[in-house]
Amino acid sequence: MRRGARRWLPALAGALVLTLAACGGGGGGAQVTSAPPTDHVLKLSFLQDPGQPPDPDVYYAGQGLALTLNTYEGLLGYQLGTATPKIVGVLATAWTESPDKLSYTFTLREGVTFHDGTPFTSDALAPSFARRAAVAGGPAYMVDGIASVQPNGPYQVTIKLKQRNSAFLDYLAAPYGPKMMSPTGLSANAGTDHAQTYLRTHDLGTGAYTLTQAQVGQSYQLKAYPGWWGPAPYFQQVDLPVMADLSTQELVFNQGQLAAIMHDLNAPAVKSYLASTTSAHYSLPTFETSQVYLNPNSALLKDKATRVALQQAINIKALTDQVFAGRGTVATGTYGPGLLNGVPDTQKVSYDPGPLNAIVQALPATARSLTFGYDTSQPDDQQMANIVAADLQGDGLSVKVQGYPTSQVFGWVNDLAGAPDVLFTEMWPDAAHPYTWSHILYDKDGGLNYLHCSDPSVSDQLPEALATGDPAAYARIGDAAIATGCWLNIAYRDDFMVAQTWLKNVEQAHNVAAPTTLIFSVLGV
Repeated sequence: MRRGARRWLPALAGALVLTLAACGGGGGGAQVTSAPPTDHVLKLSFLQDPGQPPDPDVYYAGQGLALTLNTYEGLLGYQLGTATPKIVGVLATAWTESPDKLSYTFTLREGVTFHDGTPFTSDALAPSFARRAAVAGGPAYMVDGIASVQPNGPYQVTIKLKQRNSAFLDYLAAPYGPKMMSPTGLSANAGTDHAQTYLRTHDLGTGAYTLTQAQVGQSYQLKAYPGWWGPAPYFQQVDLPVMADLSTQELVFNQGQLAAIMHDLNAPAVKSYLASTTSAHYSLPTFETSQVYLNPNSALLKDKATRVALQQAINIKALTDQVFAGRGTVATGTYGPGLLNGVPDTQKVSYDPGPLNAIVQALPATARSLTFGYDTSQPDDQQMANIVAADLQGDGLSVKVQGYPTSQVFGWVNDLAGAPDVLFTEMWPDAAHPYTWSHILYDKDGGLNYLHCSDPSVSDQLPEALATGDPAAYARIGDAAIATGCWLNIAYRDDFMVAQTWLKNVEQAHNVAAPTTLIFSVLGV
């Protein structure tokens, strides 16, 4: 998740407001005022390819959520258009929790069909959960704790857990949480890989849209599903071409040929759109932070004291001011904003370049080199890497800044070969719960622990914290993780989007836990 999971201010929900103002005119040239489409086609884009198939049991990055969240639905979701995550029903209309917190009974929505025509009933739950476990992708852990799925008739089901899990309902509501898939379609297209090949170019969901085109590196397309249980969306088709660079994306938008840019506008583009009057801009709340990962396996940073010194040498206030003006604030805690529900969350790292300077001066010239990496689809990461590299070169370090494709960054979770000494990236939790943050980032086998750092005490504390949901326990876990010198939160980031002035309901189509995307069925003109 990133992103790309994947687009989180403990100063708190009051500060996480939805803002709208006039703006426009990015770096692609003068912007024209476009007219709303009469063909009911919504034209958007991806900046570079999403990097993973639009299969919700596989997809674990950022911008491709636009595909998975508009084609698939889960039992629960988070209310749209708010800064505070509130769990609401989607394919479930009601639910109860047993006193021992081990059983959950759900009443299911009637009249729902999958895109292949199969009726949605309680019989779909067990195959959907089993398929996620069998695929064993990054989000598979969300179903590991399920002991049984027992239908109580076609529209009621009881899920029993192996042990208490304070995050379970958040798992079901999460953007990366388990989605319902047609059991008929899963069986018919199972092949030898649990339908993974089929779901690269098709979908088996219940959402407002169905996947009609998936040409990796070129374009994606969605069309409205006429049998959707909700109100018919205004936009009957969504076109999402893949654009190789930001300047092209801005140029096409400024010419009126894109309805919006949903993600990855860099600082100069943001400044330009904030100042213009021919389009709308939105700074939408998320749980996302910009992060620095330090590699404990690299020659220079294997020593904890050196990692901590490098943490301290990064001026996160200056970085935030330069890179995230108008769409972010300085990170003060170890988690995304507000995830600890009011419990103090303080990142105990103070800016001081002195310790690193002393360490560097004691090193031979041949040992003063570092590689800074960034995801090539994230211009903010590149800008941060360049700024910090310039600062540290003044202290005697030789820093090479290098970009890596998203797929390679995720690959380091399993194989560190080719990983940089320092990685600039972004982080958001799988769900609006501190366990999903601490497990996937700080745990030794976490799905986003790219550079293989861990503190044994973190893994020891996580099971009890998951059972109790105690925010204070998560605060202690965050302190232990940051003390390794392997991570540093830089900025709390909003989703900055620009849109043509005719595109309506942008705020209402945004999910605080799902960065870089919108729910297209909510949009209109």
